[in-house]
Amino acid sequence: MKASFTRRQAMGAAGAAFAASGLRAAPAGDAGARLRGLLDASAAADAAREPLSAAPRAMPFVDPLTDAYRAGLLADRKRDSLGLAGIDRDALPIPDRIAYDVFAYQTGQSLAFLSGGDFDIARRAPLDPSFGLQVELPDFVSSVAPFATVADYEAGLQRLDGFAGYMQSTIMRLKQGVAAGQIQPRIIVTNILAQVDAMLSLPVEQSPFYGAIGRMPGAIGTADRDRLAAAYRTVITERVYPGYALWRSYLRETYLPLAGETPGRSAMKGGAALYAAELAQHTTTNEPADAIHRLGLSEVARIRAEMDEARAKTGFSGDLKAFFDFIRTDPRFYCKTPEELLGRFKAIEARIWPNIPKLFARRPKAPFSVQPLPALGAQRGTGYYRPGPPDGKTPGVLYFNMAMLGTRPIPTLETLTLHEGIPGHHFQITLARENAKLPPYLRQRDGFTGFTAYTEGWGLYAESLGRELGMFDDPYQWFGHLDMEMLRAVRLVVDTGIHAKGWGRQQAIDYMLANTSMAQHDVTVEIDRYIAAPGQACAYKMGELKLKALRRQAAEALGRRFDIRDYHDQVLGTGALPLQVLEHKIDGWITAGGGPAGSGF
Repeated sequence: MKASFTRRQAMGAAGAAFAASGLRAAPAGDAGARLRGLLDASAAADAAREPLSAAPRAMPFVDPLTDAYRAGLLADRKRDSLGLAGIDRDALPIPDRIAYDVFAYQTGQSLAFLSGGDFDIARRAPLDPSFGLQVELPDFVSSVAPFATVADYEAGLQRLDGFAGYMQSTIMRLKQGVAAGQIQPRIIVTNILAQVDAMLSLPVEQSPFYGAIGRMPGAIGTADRDRLAAAYRTVITERVYPGYALWRSYLRETYLPLAGETPGRSAMKGGAALYAAELAQHTTTNEPADAIHRLGLSEVARIRAEMDEARAKTGFSGDLKAFFDFIRTDPRFYCKTPEELLGRFKAIEARIWPNIPKLFARRPKAPFSVQPLPALGAQRGTGYYRPGPPDGKTPGVLYFNMAMLGTRPIPTLETLTLHEGIPGHHFQITLARENAKLPPYLRQRDGFTGFTAYTEGWGLYAESLGRELGMFDDPYQWFGHLDMEMLRAVRLVVDTGIHAKGWGRQQAIDYMLANTSMAQHDVTVEIDRYIAAPGQACAYKMGELKLKALRRQAAEALGRRFDIRDYHDQVLGTGALPLQVLEHKIDGWITAGGGPAGSGF
């Protein structure tokens, strides 16, 4: 879920430009080689800029708030556009054509975003309690970054030093935002301060930045072990923690008194245009906020009627509001220990696998697992999925928040497993990563660098396959499924309400509480996430509805030739796509008569 603006919005970029038309042709014989060379060069440049990249490189951290970062990214995107102009798309094999279309879409988005004023507005409002580097980097260092050699530990030191520089850059950009009348809302600031206080309360030995020292491989000699341990202690105490302390003093003493209560983009100078760009980025559509808001209201009404039917089937005699309170408060619906919760996830997974062949022709080689969220659980949401390397052995992991077990209802666990794991993000990301026949660019489109509507739309669509996979035979689990679907429908209403219609934070909280059984704490965390990451929450339903519409279209057009396994192979076979590229692909598959995916898929 999915990130701070400058890394993800600029690299995936917002906007609606599709830069694939009117391109000059290259000789047919070298089109594929030229495309793959262009994609490889662009990916290498992006990896060199990515603060959370585990790939070896000379500079472990590039500050995404600097002018040099922006200039380098813009120059690279112009180079990419020129490179595409020299390639004849029609001379490419089908997988490469899809890679071409995706890259052209992304390049056009990025150029539009970087060339307009939206980039600079967003850079002057960089605080993000959900996906900001102040929480993502500790997770990365503690659970993903490689620490196998002395060189890895040396690179980690440089990464932490660069991160400390980013903490200082953030203050500079915030000051520019104050001068420009672009100040982030008060709730974002207070949530960031809670995270800062939590980090600074940790002794160095308990810091996620220091954790790699405790698991240092035995092959590293004593002298290096002692030297590196001292160096990590020094960089944390003299660079990283002072960076957090700088945030605390500036935010609390200067920025917070200036921050307003109105939470949406519309309260910020230039915020309406920025929100339109953010919606376009995350949904990969041009749907305006008003249309998305109306769609959300319609979906909420439909799902609410189904929820009331499900309530009646449980035998509960009260109304839906009373049933929500029952689910929120009855101890039977909550695990007592993390071990019990993990055991339930394992049992659910074991029930899903036997029916997977009915709907899918392929399954990932890599296993799936659930593990506790690494850091700062009390200040964060439910969790997230992270894939392993494409080795077919390392598991993809759902990092689940084990804090406050009394807000993690058992009736939603089947749906969560379908969404995050099987056949959700674990299938969506890992199948592409493991397919060596795909261009590397498509294999690496893992959902963390754009096209949220595809990735989260697939996760939500995967939830809807539960009954086809033999799940939801318990009425409470079925209600939990509807409750989760309602959450995504509510997001269409509250995200657009907050950022385009002037809704207050409490109004959004009240709306979500009235339409879901979510606990007050989780609702508050959700709404605060939407405030901090505008548009992202709308992608789930928009993507799911498109996937369902394409399935219906294919089934009607192909008749007896339609096989759901083939449809799923088409959707998943080429990695994360903009919805319009996916629609074009499915249209072509239908026109060709359906059937199994080709050898390149």
